[in-house]
Amino acid sequence: MATDTTTIEDQLRALVRLQLIDTKIDQLTKLRGDLPDEIRDLEDARAGLQTRLGKIDQDKKEAEVQKKKLKLDIAESEGLIRKYEEQQLQVRNNREYDALTKEIEAHRQRIQSAYEEIERYENLDIDSAETVDGADDQLKELEARIKEKGVELDRVVEETKAEQDQYETQREEAAGDIDERFLRAYERLRTRVRDGRAVVPIERGAAAGFMVPPQRQVEVRQRDRIIVSEHDGRIIVDDALFAEVGGEG
Repeated sequence: MATDTTTIEDQLRALVRLQLIDTKIDQLTKLRGDLPDEIRDLEDARAGLQTRLGKIDQDKKEAEVQKKKLKLDIAESEGLIRKYEEQQLQVRNNREYDALTKEIEAHRQRIQSAYEEIERYENLDIDSAETVDGADDQLKELEARIKEKGVELDRVVEETKAEQDQYETQREEAAGDIDERFLRAYERLRTRVRDGRAVVPIERGAAAGFMVPPQRQVEVRQRDRIIVSEHDGRIIVDDALFAEVGGEG
């Protein structure tokens, strides 16, 4: 970390150096393009399909349990119907006969309803099987695309690994020369601006596309304090300093 004896100009130089290194790291990151996002999207799609397949499998198991229960209900009702039909042969009056007839009809209706419910579950099984086949095909396609994109990303990362490691080491050293409060401000700026440039030079009277008043430009060239843009908060340095630090690399 920077000592109290460093000047503001030293701090500005260190900030420019850090910015130049971060810009190089950003460029390496851009080489990966949209691959990380594409892989995440594909993995999300895969997770969604796997959840869907898991739900279908659970529903299928629950349907099997229900069909077994319905078949037991059918067997029970058939047994009761036989029992009531036998009892009808032994009744002594119409009232008892009619009561047994109602019980028989109720159980026949119960059987019919159970068969209809079983048929519904079996139709669901057919629909689920078709859905599973389609989802399995999609899953295989997603797995293949994830693997393909992963290989492509690994290749890019491997090709740039040595360079990335070198820049990361340089970055750590450069950050160590910056006062903690300036470093925190720089890091916050990096996350706020779209292009990642927290430190920008004055070029043709403008910094990052915003005009800098002449008096402000004079103050920047004096290099005796940290000056930020009133438009976007970026740290502004003079182009000569930016070129000097850039030439050091």
